[in-house]
This record gives sequence, C-alpha cells and structure tokens, in this order.
Amino acid sequence: MSIFHNFKEALQDCCYIWREEMKQVVKDEGVLIFFILVPLLYPLLYSWIYNNEVVRDVPVAVVDQSHSSLSRRFVRQCDASPDVRVLCYATDIDEARMLMSRQVVKGFYVLPSDFDTNVGRLQQSVVSVYCDMSLMLTYKAIYQTAQTVAMDMGTEMKVQLGQYYTDRDALVGTSPLEVSAVPIYNPTGGYGTFILPAVLILIIQQTLVLGIGLSAGTARERNRYRNLIPISRHHRGMFRIVGGKALAYFMIYAVMATYLTLVVPRLFRFTSIGHWQPLLAVMIPYILACIFFGMVVSCMVRYRENVMLLIVFASVPLLFLTGVSWPQSNIPGFWQGLSWLFPSTFGVRAYIRINEMGATLSDVGLEYHVLWLQALVYFILACLVYRYQMYVARRDALGRRDMVKAASL
Repeated sequence: MSIFHNFKEALQDCCYIWREEMKQVVKDEGVLIFFILVPLLYPLLYSWIYNNEVVRDVPVAVVDQSHSSLSRRFVRQCDASPDVRVLCYATDIDEARMLMSRQVVKGFYVLPSDFDTNVGRLQQSVVSVYCDMSLMLTYKAIYQTAQTVAMDMGTEMKVQLGQYYTDRDALVGTSPLEVSAVPIYNPTGGYGTFILPAVLILIIQQTLVLGIGLSAGTARERNRYRNLIPISRHHRGMFRIVGGKALAYFMIYAVMATYLTLVVPRLFRFTSIGHWQPLLAVMIPYILACIFFGMVVSCMVRYRENVMLLIVFASVPLLFLTGVSWPQSNIPGFWQGLSWLFPSTFGVRAYIRINEMGATLSDVGLEYHVLWLQALVYFILACLVYRYQMYVARRDALGRRDMVKAASL
C-alpha cells in the first residue's frame, strides 16, 4: 500500500510541476519565442534563403589582352554557361580589381596577349582566374566555368589536329575513358540540401537550451520551487521536478521535432529518403538528451540573459564540430572529444544518414546508443544540480525564517 501511495504521490508532484512549467512557457514571452516561434519560422527563413540551391549568373569581368577571335570565343562560351555572366570588359587588371573591390563583379578572367599565338603554335596558353574567395559558391562557379570551357576548346582543337577518319575515332582519341559523374544523396549539388539538415537538428538543441535557460532564470529570480516539495520528501523531490519539467518540454518538442525533421525538408523538396521508424527512434533520445543537457546548462548560469550569449556564441562552433562542413576525420582529437559532450554532434550525424542516405537504425547504432547514454548522464547531472539548488533554497529560506523569529523576539 505504501508503494502505491508513494507512486501516486510522485505522479501528483510530477503533474503539478508539468502544469506549472507549461503555464510558465505560455506566460513567459521569451520562452514562448524560443520554444514555438523560432523553431517554426527560423527553418523557413533558412530554407527560403538557400532554396535556389546553387548560384547562377555570377557577374565577372574580362581583361582581354589578346583581342583575337579565339579569345572572344572563350569569353562567349563562358558567358553562355549557366553559372557565369560576363558583365563587362576591363582595360587592365587594376580596373578589374577595382570593380571586384566595389563588388560590381565577383571575379575576372585575364587572357594574355599571346593567348592566340601560343595556341596556334601548339603551345600551352594560360588563362588567369581571379575570384572573390569570401564566398566559396561564387568561386566554384567562376573557376569551374573557366576550366570546363578550356577543356572543351582543347578537345575541339585536338580533334581538328588529329585527322580522325570518323566521329567514333575522334571520340575515342579525345576521350578514351568516359566518366559519368552521378552525385548521390545530393542530386542537385545544392548548398541547401548540404547544410540545412544539420541546421534543423541544431535548432532543436539550441532553442531547447535557450528556452530552458530562460525559464530556469525566471524561476530562480522568483524562487518558484523553494516550497514546491515538502521538506519531508526532499530526497525524492529532485526526480519529480526534473521529470515534470522534462515531460513539459518533451511534449512541446515532440511536435516541433516532427515539424523540423519531416515537414520542412519535404516542404522545400530537400532530399528525404529515410523511413520514419528509425528517425523516430533517434529523435526520442536526442530530444531527451537535449532537455537534460539544457537543464544542466541552465543551472550553471545565474541570470537568464547569460544563457542567450552562451548559446549564440556556441552555435557556429557546434555546427562545425558535427563534421558536416568539415570532414570529421580532419577534426583534431581534442575538438572531437569536446564535440562528444553535445547531443547535436550525434543527432546531426544520425539524422543525415537516415534522412538523406536511407540508413537503418543498425547503421546509426553508435549514434543511437551514445544519445541514450548522454540522456542518462545528463539526467543524473540534472538531478544532482537540482538537488543542490533545492538544498540552497531551503537553507536560505530557513535562515530568513530564523532571522525573522529572532527579530520578533
């Protein structure tokens, strides 16, 4: 009978904490923004920005020092490509650099004065490519266009000089090995399909930590949990507080995570070939790990504004540490070890493999088990830090009560 009574009592306490936390989420504008508005609107903003996937018609200038028919042909073919648009001609390199510094163009080509002469003598000629390296997508478009046009012109000249008898002989002579490039998992080669899945998973962690931090800061300022659990049950109160709060956050982010991982990629037609069963299996421990991680972080900052500065500062490094924008094998060991502390590292890797590569749960077994381990470890840490905060709150409350009694005497 006592076991049933304790279970009923614990369930009532958890429900009470859950109800109070849900009220706090609704009443606190800052928490409501990070829990609801940011997960709903931020992915749409990112997706619309990257919806074109690739850059087209990058403006370039041309410094044609050859003024020959061959140089004009090279420029026409570059301009005819989908990635580059020849905006203007510059008289010299200094003028082209000035145009690029004013961001009128993103790069320029320099065709030397001996361009046509060297080609006519069957000597190698050099086309200089100057690119703005501040944006890799424009650099890729400018450089690859010049490279492709140069290779096509070289092939045509080789055919003319080879004196092949048939078109088949010319094809075999100029291209004996045909290479067919088929991009997998990212058919369009787009930047949005490449980076957005990692951003979506990172948004879950960052907004959860921000919202929990703001809520904990408000509770700390109001000392809301000081008398929430009777002192006679203080040794069990920490589990009930952590469980009740986690239940409130999990209910909210079960909906938000579904929207972020299933709706947004399909809304903007990003690659989504994974099944929902392994995705659900990974998202449950990931959300729990993020919740308990956010609780631990919220207890380490004193004021609610500090958690915003901390999380905003850490967002870009955490994206790099996932191994999406930089190969995981090339990340130094220290930083790889540091990345294991964050649920986003394994959540991003598992989600990309499932949703974009069609992996099964067994294929992401390492990430899946590590997420459950993180959820367990951060749950224990959250209970410990909440217990310490409860102890400090009760000690301060008893101290103030003794001071009031002493003053009244």
